[in-house]
Amino acid sequence: MPVVAKGLEGIIANSTRLSDVLGDIGQLIYAGYDINELAGKVSFEEVVHLLWYGELPNWRQLNVLHETLRTHRDLPQGIIDFITSAPKDAGPMDVIRTAVSMLGLYDHHVDDTSVDRNRERAVGITARISVIAAYFHRARSGKSLPPVRKDLGEAAHFLYLLTGETPSDEAAQTLDVAYVLHADHGMNASTFSARVTIATLSDMFSAITSAIGTLKGPLHGGANEGVIHMLQEIGSEANVDAWIENALAQKKKIMGIGHRVYKVLDPRAPHLRAMAMKLTEKAGDPKWLRMSERIATIMKEKKGLNANVDFYSATVYYSLGLPTDMFTPIFAISRTAGWTGHVLEQLADNRLYRPLSEYTGPAVGKKVTPIALRA
Repeated sequence: MPVVAKGLEGIIANSTRLSDVLGDIGQLIYAGYDINELAGKVSFEEVVHLLWYGELPNWRQLNVLHETLRTHRDLPQGIIDFITSAPKDAGPMDVIRTAVSMLGLYDHHVDDTSVDRNRERAVGITARISVIAAYFHRARSGKSLPPVRKDLGEAAHFLYLLTGETPSDEAAQTLDVAYVLHADHGMNASTFSARVTIATLSDMFSAITSAIGTLKGPLHGGANEGVIHMLQEIGSEANVDAWIENALAQKKKIMGIGHRVYKVLDPRAPHLRAMAMKLTEKAGDPKWLRMSERIATIMKEKKGLNANVDFYSATVYYSLGLPTDMFTPIFAISRTAGWTGHVLEQLADNRLYRPLSEYTGPAVGKKVTPIALRA
């Protein structure tokens, strides 16, 4: 008999070689590598290669990938025109979603669905999504759009486009590690959206657009922005205990705490916590981290819940001086590596997703009442 699992919890919908999440022991694996083995030891581009090709690159392969990504950064003029004309109060994720969809309009090989062509599309989307995000922030701020550069890695290039200045090595390295930590995460909601869309034999652009729209939600990628808003609302360390007590009494969700899969500590959280500690100490503004630590302690003691990846990434991004509403776009930029990898994997052994549903409506047999006689 079919199993009814609301939200598909516990249901295995497909197999994948890309990543695995072992929630009971707090382990995240990318193609055979524990995330702790990768974070801080390999670059985001190396992880992109791992997810797309199943292995870490050698120097030649990495240089080829660097060159390929960097030569695909330029945006069509029509998309630049859209970005500069978009409402300045539009949400960045909405602009990114629309612009990525628009990229499909400039695909002059739409009928070519070969593996090589889809890999090229994966490169193009991965290389351009950060440009889209940074350009919109510049445009809404009334600033000029810096020309793309070919001499910077993905993380450094995004920071350059956002500020117009070459970032410090420390800032670029910090964001690069964050990219690595967010690159993939099993069959999460946005990845599932991408695979469902491409399973219809739609196109790469539609699949990634679906994923971006899914990530936008506060129960998925939008949680990191919610964390910093929560901290700002609390205001000071002295207010933390009372604020959390009141929030729990009202059954409010504490952003960045708990996880659908992890029953123990999210393995990505310690890396981000360490970076947050380093950044806040250097900036001489440890308030946000101290508040976060107190919240994490209370939630562990009262609810047995741990901090997740969003909890500390918010402080890391805030300490880097990044705009709050760009936190989720950063998540999207890094997760594009995983999304495109999953799309390629789905196409290699495709099966249309068609789950069943449990009908809970009235029993069959109702008769139509003429409209003139309906109450």
